[in-house]
Amino acid sequence: MEKQQLENQYKTLCNTLIAEQNSHGFWTGKLSSSALAVAVSIVAIKLKGLPNREERVNKGLQWLFSNVNADGGYGDTPESESNVSTSFLCYAAITFCQTKEFDGSKELKGIEKYLESQGISLKSGNISKSVLDYYGKDYTFSVPILSMLMICGMLGEEDIRKVPQLPFEFTLLPSSLYRFFNMQVVSYAIPALVAVGIYTFKRKNRSNLLAKSIRNKSIEPAIKKLNGLVPDSGGFLEAIPLTAFVSMCLISSGYADNSIVEKGIGFIYNQQRDDGSWPIDTDLSTWVTTLSIKALGDNLFTTFNPESIELMKNHLLNLQYKEKHPFNGAMPGGWGWTNYSGSVPDADDTPGAILALLEVYQGSDKETQAIIDGCNWLVNLQNSDGGIPTFCKGWGRLPFDQSCADLTGHTLLAITRSIEVLGDKIEKTPKAKFEKCINRSIKYLQNHQHRLGLWLPLWFGNQQTTDKRNPVYGTAKVATYIVDCLKNRWLSYSIRVELQLMLSQSQDYLLNNQNTDGSWGGYLGVAGTIEETSLAICALAKKDKDVCLKGFKWLEKEYNVNGLCSKPIGLYFATLWYDEKLYPLTFYIEALRRTLNEIKD
Repeated sequence: MEKQQLENQYKTLCNTLIAEQNSHGFWTGKLSSSALAVAVSIVAIKLKGLPNREERVNKGLQWLFSNVNADGGYGDTPESESNVSTSFLCYAAITFCQTKEFDGSKELKGIEKYLESQGISLKSGNISKSVLDYYGKDYTFSVPILSMLMICGMLGEEDIRKVPQLPFEFTLLPSSLYRFFNMQVVSYAIPALVAVGIYTFKRKNRSNLLAKSIRNKSIEPAIKKLNGLVPDSGGFLEAIPLTAFVSMCLISSGYADNSIVEKGIGFIYNQQRDDGSWPIDTDLSTWVTTLSIKALGDNLFTTFNPESIELMKNHLLNLQYKEKHPFNGAMPGGWGWTNYSGSVPDADDTPGAILALLEVYQGSDKETQAIIDGCNWLVNLQNSDGGIPTFCKGWGRLPFDQSCADLTGHTLLAITRSIEVLGDKIEKTPKAKFEKCINRSIKYLQNHQHRLGLWLPLWFGNQQTTDKRNPVYGTAKVATYIVDCLKNRWLSYSIRVELQLMLSQSQDYLLNNQNTDGSWGGYLGVAGTIEETSLAICALAKKDKDVCLKGFKWLEKEYNVNGLCSKPIGLYFATLWYDEKLYPLTFYIEALRRTLNEIKD
């Protein structure tokens, strides 16, 4: 491909990105509709029994009828392969919500056929075992799913006996002690722990006398505590499934008129789309905004006017948490994934916001302090293994609370770049802490780089791989972070040597995993996507021009045939998949920008 072709494509995609920006100076993107979110939402709405509920429930049913897979089952997105848990939930929702006018008998037979193909009979008493096996030791989703199946009358007594009891009474202890108890839910699922735990306790009623007495006395205080966690939007973590599970369990426990339910159902009402569907979350506006800014990099100021850039900067500055977060007790300084009130600070959006602010940095005290506070937040989150978790330090029992390579690499770049740009504006003591964090992060990445050179990401996967993992995404992300780290002049020679060694190994892995058609998928031989191909090119732009150009040939063909079709590579709440409209656009732009910077006239 000629440089002019790449420049033309870059301009075209930049115009698309400009058109996606809203009048407030940021991007909202669009998460894929979710069959799971639709199923739980229509059940919660019907249980609540509000006026005009029929129209909303029926629109949701119609969406489910129109988005069933060819094998009769349901996946998390319309492009996802069928899975057992989502198919179970859709079966329960259709059974519970169907009417004569909206008869789902055809869809129910299809789901039964799909489940039978997975060795599951709805009459065999192994429903609970199937769901629990699917999610393993993590009860974050499995027990809420089983609770909904109970509510919808799908579980017999044999299955109900197998449903684990969530210890909701432990939530009355100080949050700092949660990690010492084997509660089998991830740190951000406390609302489900409370509501689902109360429902299963009341429904099963099989505790010993002492446990029963403790739990009976804990119900009202636990609900009171849960009420204090409800954000202004009414949606816990802005997540439709989590909010719906909480609402339906409280309704079924006799708390239909509680304000938690009123706010939760109102949130669910507000999130329903015109086609009757729901996404899994309101949006990822902060995340896609920082992705957009970082994709443009040095070209930001030639793409947008100063007024627009000022809007972006002020938007991000205003979203930084200035007080201790009421949901999980996170200290000030971090950023969450959206501008809505249900968001909580995390270790991917925080480095993303820091790096975006550094792109638009003009030296004001407000900007400087925000960046330093963000770096401090990340330093204080670092685990004893040197890695960075998503939300809470020390919650290492379940996968989605553990340290991970992609968040650690993102943090490494954010702090390294902050020291480069801010220089003497960072005082000696915090700078020493930052440098210690950097050294520990590097050691973590060294210890967790596979012998083949790859890193595995946490919140992203690939549905087409046998293990559902996505080493191309994780490796490309960390490698690109290291490429950018090496641009910082203050780094010592020894650190550069360590980073360069990891980078070379990771780039070799990516080179060896390019498909023959020029694309990248989750692994070698897995169908390529715009997202994974673009990210791999970002990591290789300085390494191998010919390999990147081969990738761009595939990208151009894919774009001309299918447009910017997003793929479900995102993971959310254990193994719930999603795709995001702006991922292919922002990743593609970044790949073009990085490659064009390396091509000489």
